[in-house]
Amino acid sequence: MSDWDFLDDLSELGYSAEEISDALGCGVAPCEWEYIHPEWVDAELAQATDESDPLNNKRLFKSRDGYPYSTLEQISVFEDLVDCAARHFENTGRYLQIWGELGEIYAEIAFNLRRHATHHSGSDGTIDGKLVEVKTISPEKSGDQVLVRRQGEFEQLLIVRIDKDFTFKGKIFNRDQLKGLTGKYLRGSLNSDDR
Repeated sequence: MSDWDFLDDLSELGYSAEEISDALGCGVAPCEWEYIHPEWVDAELAQATDESDPLNNKRLFKSRDGYPYSTLEQISVFEDLVDCAARHFENTGRYLQIWGELGEIYAEIAFNLRRHATHHSGSDGTIDGKLVEVKTISPEKSGDQVLVRRQGEFEQLLIVRIDKDFTFKGKIFNRDQLKGLTGKYLRGSLNSDDR
């Protein structure tokens, strides 16, 4: 059992998405917050703000397979990647082919996706304890449909759409809402009432 297994149970215990996100960022369950001594917190924060220490962020947040050290840093990374992709397009007229990764980072930030470790097949991660497959539609595509292998071990499909202005939106579908119940693929379509 890892130190992070408690995150799977927080939703079932009635904690809000914000409390779960806080727990993800600090590695401590909300029910344990009262046991953390304020002097220890102050010492850790003082150490983290020491800009002469390039590893200060990594001291507070221990990474585990597929998860960022810090959700705030992950937001910054996401913004930098989107900016880089937009600048590359403006400079060359070609898109960087990083759509899948951008879609999954967006899903981490906007939908609280907890990604699996690298090379995990069948789904990309979990949201509220359900296995989720993320499919990203790039600005190069004109349609809003995606195909996903029926054999995948996912309970929900999250479709992320990135438009030509690098604006992101997404929507989650339960597996039984997808079309194509026979054959090799299931089909999902993103419509205008997206998140």
